[in-house]
Amino acid sequence: MKISQRAQQLQPSATMKVSAQAKQMIADGIDVINLGIGEPDFETPKNIENAAIAAIKAGKASFYTPAAGIPQLRTAVAKRTVEDYGLQGLTAQNVAITTGAKMALYSTFQAILDPGDEVLLPEPYWVSYSEQIKLAGGVPVSVPVGDSFKATPADLEAKLTDKTVAFVLNSPENPTGVIYDQSELTALNDWTQKHNIMVVTDDIYGQLVYNGADFTSIAQLSDELDPRIIIISGGSKTYSMTGWRMGYVVADAQLISKISAFLSHATGNPTAVSQYALLEAFTGDQSQVEVMRKAFEDRLNTVYPLLNDIPGFALKVKPQGAFYLFPDISEALKISGIPTAGELVSRLLTEAHVALVDGSAFGVQNHVRISYATDLDSLKKAMARIKAFMVQFKD
Repeated sequence: MKISQRAQQLQPSATMKVSAQAKQMIADGIDVINLGIGEPDFETPKNIENAAIAAIKAGKASFYTPAAGIPQLRTAVAKRTVEDYGLQGLTAQNVAITTGAKMALYSTFQAILDPGDEVLLPEPYWVSYSEQIKLAGGVPVSVPVGDSFKATPADLEAKLTDKTVAFVLNSPENPTGVIYDQSELTALNDWTQKHNIMVVTDDIYGQLVYNGADFTSIAQLSDELDPRIIIISGGSKTYSMTGWRMGYVVADAQLISKISAFLSHATGNPTAVSQYALLEAFTGDQSQVEVMRKAFEDRLNTVYPLLNDIPGFALKVKPQGAFYLFPDISEALKISGIPTAGELVSRLLTEAHVALVDGSAFGVQNHVRISYATDLDSLKKAMARIKAFMVQFKD
């Protein structure tokens, strides 16, 4: 059997792998608390579900749609982006609807990268960025940053070559939850303009910010969308729609036309019924968005001190957004004698029955990612289990 070099170099999604293992253990009757996947535990709001049901009953979900999505949804996304970002002049022609934000990113990299093109990825970075860049023939370039977990122009400059064509910015960031402020974004924008580098800004967590923090997208630094800037987002996190697989790209109309052409061959079109669900999400009642955001905020404020009370776990930066914790576990490895974060994660799953993700999947050693997108009781129980696991090594 022949397997392509492209396929051979791919690594499976670490977050999906951990979650699948945890779910299998649960199915086997083991009481596992799964903090390994970034999935809200809330059911999709009822108005969104009802809109999907109505679309099915009206016969709207039975047929192909345009490759980049139904016009009314593309228009709704453009309108919301104008309202939320303060941008002018966006229309449906600036929007492509995709089968999840993963496909939004994948189709974008396919549309902007040629073989050998380099893309700057500040560490830590979401697990799929690097693999998707490779699939497009590009080269992911890891950019070490300081304890703030935020890239500076100096950090990017150190990795700049004549092959650098793009920079991926994620704020609020997965896995750290940090948010770039306007001055930091301005400095990055000035640097990318100077070197004519495209910016892929993953804003999927933009509405999930806590404790008075503000979200600003790099796209908001101008009254009109800079042709170099590509906005990625979707409905999965804000509206708890992970299963619906609804994402989108907002970009220059010329690029969107090429992304649309790619999608016509890749997926044909986004799932029809999910498009009507997302349309309702964007145009209907928004009250549940704040209910869910506040719940995440409460969870963060509860679990943060509990985590810092675990021997060897140190969270240098309290998250401001998203729903993850990314503690340094260097001291925990010393205390336990466990050699790597991967081994610690494995033992926590098999012995403490708590599923986490090894930070090396995000490009950083001696860290783990913990999702707090689950109920408070489970989070408290999980922190107690991890603490009990670590305390045994201090005797």
